[in-house]
Amino acid sequence: MHRKILLALALLAALIVTMNVPAQAQQPQPTVTPSPVTAEAAALADNPYADVLTFDGFVKRTGVMAYPLIGLSMVAFFMIVLFTFTVRQGTVVSDAFMNSADALIRKQDYLGLLAVCNRRNECIARITAKTLDFATRNPTASFEEVKEVTEAEGNRQSSLLLARIAYLGDVGAVAPMLGLLGTTLGMITTFHEISGKGVGGSNQLGLAQGVSEALLCTASGLVIGIPALIFYAIFRGKVNRLISEMEAATTHLMALLAVQYKRAARAVAGQ
Repeated sequence: MHRKILLALALLAALIVTMNVPAQAQQPQPTVTPSPVTAEAAALADNPYADVLTFDGFVKRTGVMAYPLIGLSMVAFFMIVLFTFTVRQGTVVSDAFMNSADALIRKQDYLGLLAVCNRRNECIARITAKTLDFATRNPTASFEEVKEVTEAEGNRQSSLLLARIAYLGDVGAVAPMLGLLGTTLGMITTFHEISGKGVGGSNQLGLAQGVSEALLCTASGLVIGIPALIFYAIFRGKVNRLISEMEAATTHLMALLAVQYKRAARAVAGQ
């Protein structure tokens, strides 16, 4: 499939080059070396908003709201990169821990499993550590009481996972509002400046230029907010899937622990 796509792109590029070569041969153009000033003026003529791509030009056109928008863009980028590497299955539940926990629970080596949990930095390890800590400190506690501790810790870990990515959704909601605030402030300033001038063509030109520059704040806020909300939706779906896997792993461990509790109860009753 990739080879077909590359072959089609190569054929398209060859066709474009073949069509351009005869036109250039029929109309030779003299070679002129443009000066840096001329090149910059031509770039601005082709794209009047080329200076917006620079930091100084962006701050000049968007005003005081440029700094919060730049700060939000940096925060959103940092969160996206961070969640890409941290919101994964290895940080919630792993096969290595589940195999170790399964073997140690069957051996009733709760202290050994607690030591393994303290060395791991996974959500399921923290849930298991909280459960075993309560069970070892309260040997007379029933299985239902141990299960309540497990469910409470599981809910807390799920809330922490969802709360982490919620900040990215907050950035996606706040960025357009800041852009709208910058647009409103810019239009207020523009109308105030226009009102002090006479009515005429220059007045209308100044109004149009001021409004276009003020709307850059809204566009900047949307450019930040839309990707932030898209990645938030992606990470939210991923976190929900990981929470489901964590709940399944917790249920498996609690079922094994229930078997051991019943076995211990039968041993005590037989004595």
